[in-house]
Amino acid sequence: MIHRDQLLKIIEEITMVIGTNKQFLTDLDQAIGDGDHGINLDRGFRAIKDKVEAVKDRDCGTILKTVAMGLISTVGGASGPLYGTAFMKAGQVVANKMEISPEDAVKIMDEAIQGIMARGKAAQGDKTMLDALIPAHEALKASVESGEALISAIAKAVEAAEGGVAFTKTIAAKKGRANYLGDRSIGHQDPGATSSYLMLKAISDVLVREA
Repeated sequence: MIHRDQLLKIIEEITMVIGTNKQFLTDLDQAIGDGDHGINLDRGFRAIKDKVEAVKDRDCGTILKTVAMGLISTVGGASGPLYGTAFMKAGQVVANKMEISPEDAVKIMDEAIQGIMARGKAAQGDKTMLDALIPAHEALKASVESGEALISAIAKAVEAAEGGVAFTKTIAAKKGRANYLGDRSIGHQDPGATSSYLMLKAISDVLVREA
């Protein structure tokens, strides 16, 4: 289980990790995109700090919805609506719940992915965040269904996401600004897949520390 207080620590960890990797993510985006992915995400997560503090005593769903609304209103480019949709869908899964079960975690990822696919009109193999998130979800689901502890299941999801990030280096972009580069985008890892991996790793790192 991920308890509400752990969820709050996870959000803090994600904020810190995005801040630490702001320039790295921006550099990746400058190579094939708008050049502002890290800057935008960092601004968004720093902006939600006070908003999350105001609802820290509420349920997991409310906390995740607050993150979603903050990202949508402050993050520019495509990543704000996409990550906002993902967190909004996550919040709906655990509405009125004070903890997140392994089964909830699987459903959260599934709903987040479906939301991103609908909003971004993208699919796996298009060189987007989905190339990290979909393998991560598949690994998480398989691990949870086989009875593994959530901490182990999420570690495997992180490993799968890392493999997905590496995969994006080998394919041409089919969405966003990078799409205009065609085959010239091959060899560059996707910034959205990278930020998704970093967020999943932040979740795993908190659970390992709290174990």
